[in-house]
Amino acid sequence: MVPNDTLHQIIARFEFIEARMSAGVSGDEIAALGREYAELRPVVAEIALYHQLQQDIAEATAMLSDPEMRALAEEELPDLTRRLPEVEHALQLALLPKDAADARPALIEIRPGTGGEEAALFAADLLRMYQRYAEAQGWKFDILEESETELGGIKEVVAHVKGDGVFARLKFESGVHRVQRVPTTESGGRVHTSAATVAVLPEAADVDVSINPGDIRIDTMRASGAGGQHVNTTDSAVRITHIPSGIVVTSSEKSQHRNREIAMQVLRTKLYDQERNRIHTERAADRKSQVGSGDRSERIRTYNFPQGRLTDHRINLTLYRLDQVVAGDLDEIIDALIADDQATRLAELGT
Repeated sequence: MVPNDTLHQIIARFEFIEARMSAGVSGDEIAALGREYAELRPVVAEIALYHQLQQDIAEATAMLSDPEMRALAEEELPDLTRRLPEVEHALQLALLPKDAADARPALIEIRPGTGGEEAALFAADLLRMYQRYAEAQGWKFDILEESETELGGIKEVVAHVKGDGVFARLKFESGVHRVQRVPTTESGGRVHTSAATVAVLPEAADVDVSINPGDIRIDTMRASGAGGQHVNTTDSAVRITHIPSGIVVTSSEKSQHRNREIAMQVLRTKLYDQERNRIHTERAADRKSQVGSGDRSERIRTYNFPQGRLTDHRINLTLYRLDQVVAGDLDEIIDALIADDQATRLAELGT
């Protein structure tokens, strides 16, 4: 268990922040203190619960030597000691290092992989799945860029998702999603295997990434809608190339000014994600298991429609309710992935 000295230091820091905020500090400092206060408050609550339970156990144990109180103590003590491991575990989870990006909005990029038109149709299914999940969570889901095929599949889509804890819930979705089913274009009834890639990136703030104007090239072009139709009469689409990294982003809204804003935001997010991945790779070099590695080339999940089966290969989770999952019921999978990640990090702290 965490040493009491560490717990007392956390409480002392929390009380210091409370006092500073009450003293009426400047705008910049109050914002920074507010963020730290919000992060520490649930941790301090778990520490208080842990200390209270320890005190209750000590008092009940002392009552065993009192003939008048012994019966009451013998009744209370088993329940108190039974709760102790649960409270200790909750405190350990609260003390795990937080991913600074967890509370951020996210960008979701979906592209078809192997499988031709069927892969593009599956990419469209994944987009609808995440749209429905976002709606169930009360999040705002906006499509920034979308390119469709003639049959209603997706060549590429970029969506912005905003709400409470978006990246924390969606970050384990990055990777290759594989589908096994009979395509609508298949006349022989044979099951085909195709794939689509999903990338979930935490949205970057202006302060996270500094972009040198000399490092980017901005081109304008004629925007087009689904299947090349609905061509605008003005050159409103914007393509931005970040020369040092080779990253290229586009936006095809009707307003060129808005397109520049969207494209720059996507570029900042991709550069921020690139740096996060570099740091993560360095820190995780010795890890054997990385559920949250974000490796876009890793096959993470299989959607088997003939058997109604979904399998997440990272945690060996298999569910036989594929229809509900594709309809946006992702909580059971996401909760299992988060729990596995927490268990792995707890084990690493103990080594």
